[in-house]
Amino acid sequence: MLSKLWHFSTVRLSLVAALLLLPTLCVGGKHFVMPTPLAAKAYPAHDEHADEGITLGLDPYDLADKASIFSVRYSDVGFVPIFVVITNASDQPVSLTDATAELVTVDRTKIPPATEDDIYRRITRPPASGPSTSPLPWPKKKGGVTKDAQDEIQNSQFAARAVEPHSTQCGFMFFDVSGISTPLAGARFYLNRVLDAKGHELMYFEVPLEKYLSAPSKP
Repeated sequence: MLSKLWHFSTVRLSLVAALLLLPTLCVGGKHFVMPTPLAAKAYPAHDEHADEGITLGLDPYDLADKASIFSVRYSDVGFVPIFVVITNASDQPVSLTDATAELVTVDRTKIPPATEDDIYRRITRPPASGPSTSPLPWPKKKGGVTKDAQDEIQNSQFAARAVEPHSTQCGFMFFDVSGISTPLAGARFYLNRVLDAKGHELMYFEVPLEKYLSAPSKP
């Protein structure tokens, strides 16, 4: 009788443990799906160049509910993902081949978008003092990054080289904000070197992130 009770208790504990671990395992196996963009000027944080017909919109994924689209917990390794949306309402294409972006914090620290290699290195060697909410390490692959994480990093980044007439391009840029407690407060996003169809540089885009932080919460 005691043997049967012990066996039942062991099985029950095993099932409970498996259920507790299931969310973690599911996160590790998640496949990234790019959000469907709105027109750029629909985002509270945007800069519209009405004369040129080009608008840059930003949507930081700094909150846990929004960041749940990712399998990697980027905030745990010091990055903030920003969804970058560019809408071209004009009749001519614009080139992003030479475009450069940077996040400038309130204390004027200039942060360029992280490269894939930057993100890989940070995942495998996170900041020593950074938070860690994962109860289990991710299954590792060559280089210390899972295949799902590699696919996500490659597929989520903003990669458009041009924006065709009457179209929208989008993607994420990841910024290293490790050590900055409130990186978006007072920060500004700049996009330079956007060229028109004749190769002329458009006026630079500047988006205060306070527009995002102060926007009314969605119901």
